Formats: sequence, C-alpha cells, structure tokens
Amino acid sequence: MSTTQLNVVLADDDEDDRMLFVEAIDEISIKTELSLFNHGQELMDYLTLPNALMPNLIFLDLNMPIKNGLQCLKEIRENPKLKDLCVAIYSTSSSEKDIEETFLNGANIYVNKPHSFSKLRDVVEKVLQLNWQYHTSNLNKDTFLFRI
Repeated sequence: MSTTQLNVVLADDDEDDRMLFVEAIDEISIKTELSLFNHGQELMDYLTLPNALMPNLIFLDLNMPIKNGLQCLKEIRENPKLKDLCVAIYSTSSSEKDIEETFLNGANIYVNKPHSFSKLRDVVEKVLQLNWQYHTSNLNKDTFLFRI
C-alpha cells in the first residue's frame, strides 16, 4: 500500500458505532482521513457539493433515518460524478434480502458489523487493504460478503 492517505467516509446514525469506528481507524497502521456523517442525506449533501473531496471508500450503514443506505447507494450509482466510488455496506443486518439487494444495486462489498472491537479493527484494516481495482473487477457473490 502506498504512503498516501486514504480518504474514508462512514455514514452511520448510531453514535456508538461511529465512535468505535473512529477508534478502530486510529489503531490501524493505514493512514486514513475519516469523515463521519449521521445519516444518508448528510452524506449525499456532502458528496454532491461542487468541491467535495471524493472518498476512496464509503462505509454505508443500511438502516438510517431520513435517507437509508440503499437509497444512498442507488443515488451514488445513478450519479455520473459518483458512480465509480467504492461502497462498502456496513450493517448489522445479515439478511439475504439486504445482501442480495445491495449486491444488485452496485455495492462493492458487504460487511457485517462485528460484535467485538478487536474484530472491528481487523475488519476495517482488511477492507482498507483490499486492492479495490482488482476486487471490483472480479466482483461476484462469493467475494461480495466479507466475513472475518
């Protein structure tokens, strides 16, 4: 991995989940600039600003008020300026319906929120280390659901 900094975004309405994510990012060795959004509408408002710094990766919670993760994903994929962004669905849901729907709507990877901090740190680090160009060019249902 290069020494350049990754620009990562997390959109999640759960304050505890956001704080744990920040702690996980702080503990890993990958240089990361993290931006936090409380819900999907906040994220979309930011991404559509004319001078917004585009993230290398978006972690997107599915179940959020105002605009949920699936609505954001669809808007991102329909917007010519945003359609090539890497999107990791980051959710407590392990429902086949949610996994299938996000896969069909163009998410790059689906990550279940881990139940322990050490697993969260490991998941975040592994997802950030993925070679996204390679990963997305070989995207299939088997590589879509990320398990640790």
